[in-house]
Amino acid sequence: MEKPARNLAVDTYRGFVMLLMMAEVVQLSRVAKALPDSGFWNWLAYHQTHVAWAGCSLHDTIQPGFSFLVGVALPYSIAARIAKGGTIRAMFLHALWRSLLLVALGVFLRSTHAPQTYYTFEDTLSQIGLGYPVLFLLALRPPRWQWVALGALLFGYWMAWAFYPAQEPGFFTGFLAHWNKGNNFGNAFDVWFLNLFPTVRPYLANGGGYLTLSFIPTLGTMILGLAAGQWLRATAPAVPMRRLLAAGAIGMAAGLLLQFTGICPVVKRIWTPAWTLFSGGLCFLFLAGFCWLTEIKGYRKWAFPLVVIGANSIAAYLIAHLWERFILDSFRIHLGAHAFAFFGTEYEPLLRGIAVLLVYWIVLYWMYRRKLFLKI
Repeated sequence: MEKPARNLAVDTYRGFVMLLMMAEVVQLSRVAKALPDSGFWNWLAYHQTHVAWAGCSLHDTIQPGFSFLVGVALPYSIAARIAKGGTIRAMFLHALWRSLLLVALGVFLRSTHAPQTYYTFEDTLSQIGLGYPVLFLLALRPPRWQWVALGALLFGYWMAWAFYPAQEPGFFTGFLAHWNKGNNFGNAFDVWFLNLFPTVRPYLANGGGYLTLSFIPTLGTMILGLAAGQWLRATAPAVPMRRLLAAGAIGMAAGLLLQFTGICPVVKRIWTPAWTLFSGGLCFLFLAGFCWLTEIKGYRKWAFPLVVIGANSIAAYLIAHLWERFILDSFRIHLGAHAFAFFGTEYEPLLRGIAVLLVYWIVLYWMYRRKLFLKI
């Protein structure tokens, strides 16, 4: 049986991930700050911000979801290119070109408010690009190669951190102090590596703790997505729900076990191996949920707004990063400084953000209707 070219659940999940990213503009933390006694708004604000270090909020699932879905989509992409007569050599060269563009685009986006090119590689696009050629090569190998590669890179990365001198005081004590923010293995690499590039001032650390070398365990997240994509194609039109749910439960349990046994913490900002497993498990469960809704139960109409976003994810990413200020300034100039304060100043950031989000979606809908899909 011919496999479908696209999977609606994949586009829906991707749209959900991108919606969470674009929705930063609604600024729930400002609403919560204006209403400090409201548990509801404080809960929403928590899930629209990254946790300080260990743990996970809904916002922390955005980058793992985006990376995971790159892996999910790869088997479909390779199959489509082979069907059109593509050769392995041509596809690998395209993978290298795509990798270069993603890395460069990430650097460009991080430089938009800098006095000169800001050579840093922790942006989501750069992280994906750095690992993408390896992911492509693994996609051509049997699954056992992929699982061995996953285990090797996570264990090797854990070993590198475990043998680097621990930094205390910090978020952790004892053995887990190897994964504290500051003078850790990943930051030591960046102090050497990023100072090889032109800088306004010598690089010392990333304020949020983010690292170049996180692309290695991020590759692990993409490998997990690759496995999910291969399972989906192999069983289509059926959905391997048991396998997806089992992988989700095992991944989350493994990540938590590593943290609570004091072996490796679950920290998104430095993408620890435990985070790769925990967040990868969450991604399997999200994918299973969207597959259940759209493919098994057949509830598809509700997904259309998300599909519009998910089918044009690169465009959505760029719009959210480059257009926000322009749209906000346009509202202020043409509608007035407080046009969205009609429910009170407490809710003004929320309503203004919803309006910006609506503009984002209308632009993406216009592109969707005209089949204008930005691809790399």
